[in-house]
Amino acid sequence: MTDHASQHVLIQASPQECFAAALDVERYPDWADDIKEATVVTRDDEGRVGDAAFRAAAMGRSTTYTLRYSYGSNPLRMAWRLLDGDVMRRMDGEYEFTSVEGSPNVTKVHYHLEVDLLVRLPGFVKRRLEAKIVHTAVDDLKTRIESGINQR
Repeated sequence: MTDHASQHVLIQASPQECFAAALDVERYPDWADDIKEATVVTRDDEGRVGDAAFRAAAMGRSTTYTLRYSYGSNPLRMAWRLLDGDVMRRMDGEYEFTSVEGSPNVTKVHYHLEVDLLVRLPGFVKRRLEAKIVHTAVDDLKTRIESGINQR
């Protein structure tokens, strides 16, 4: 059974700054505690991430997975799907960054994730894992962007 989570948050930065931070996959280990390594394997014609390999801490062990990123007609949306993973059968997700009318330096971030694990977990463990993933993907990203750490 596939589990899913969605969340929205407002970030005090432009949509372009938020998109750039999310697109900077190789720096995820700097702010996403469970991501231990992130390597861009391929890039598209515009230099954006195509495929990326990750090593992460999950459920008390190390896990590896590779994601394929795609970009639609909305230039500030990035989606991904699992190509290969050792504990997941499926992992599809997306970030979408939209401007807030009347506030050019405020962005509404929509995050969505669907995961299907290869192993069965008790409900309370799944909920804790889901909360941790969403916290990292949304709250830690917000903290990183608003603190200005994203600047090279």
